[in-house]
Amino acid sequence: MEPQFQVFCNERGLYLDKKGTRGEARDGKKVTWLDKYGNTHDLDFVIEKGGSASVRGRPLAFIEAAWRRYTKHSRNKAQEIQGAVLPIAEKHEWDKPFLGVILAGVFTNGSLTQMKSSGFEVALFPYESIVAAFHSVGIDAEFDEDTPDSVFQDTIEKIESLNRQQRDKLKNHLVGSNQQLLNKFFNELHATLDRQIDRIILIPLHGQQSEFTTVGDAITFVTNYSEDIMRDGSFRKYEIIIRYSNNDKIDASFGDKEKAISFLRYIEEGVDG
Repeated sequence: MEPQFQVFCNERGLYLDKKGTRGEARDGKKVTWLDKYGNTHDLDFVIEKGGSASVRGRPLAFIEAAWRRYTKHSRNKAQEIQGAVLPIAEKHEWDKPFLGVILAGVFTNGSLTQMKSSGFEVALFPYESIVAAFHSVGIDAEFDEDTPDSVFQDTIEKIESLNRQQRDKLKNHLVGSNQQLLNKFFNELHATLDRQIDRIILIPLHGQQSEFTTVGDAITFVTNYSEDIMRDGSFRKYEIIIRYSNNDKIDASFGDKEKAISFLRYIEEGVDG
């Protein structure tokens, strides 16, 4: 997937962070990010705006990749991906980053639904397409839990002996046989990274605070509240809603003017920067 993501980023002047040395922007070879709780997580791909080898940019997309042969392992992997990416995305909620996962092998419908319901765009390369890709270079890569270790070792040696031309053929076969699902994945990535602000809804809230000890009392208050009467009251907060062309939405709340302006300027930089 790396070459495809790199082409996508090059076309838009974006930076693709991937495993390997980078420069002053981070140490080591791992793509490590902090979540909102201060925990570190190693990721596969991060697309950044304004990023470079020496500067970490604003995250526009977090994309993970995973392989599983058996369904019994798929739910755990789905939870692992969610546990790593979602807290990081929440930390960068003002950027509303794209969340994606490229899977290969066998995953249950439940594990796929779990990731999709959490906001991930999911692309799954079926196990059969993996086997067919290796067949295209003369390797039988099909296996199960009863496959002897000697067969595994023989297959590994054949894979390691592939030359560059054979490896390219294998990769092209794998991508080509899954092109339709990749197109859908990249269309969603396009929609998020190329989105435009549709409108900004700003609601200054004034009024006296009302507190209740029971839900029934709160319902009574709302039932009897007259929305037509103009009331005086001290300023409470700004509610700001940013709606994008791809239906993404950012909700923010600020108790003072300076923080509200800072938020809006951050959003503006994301559009114009």
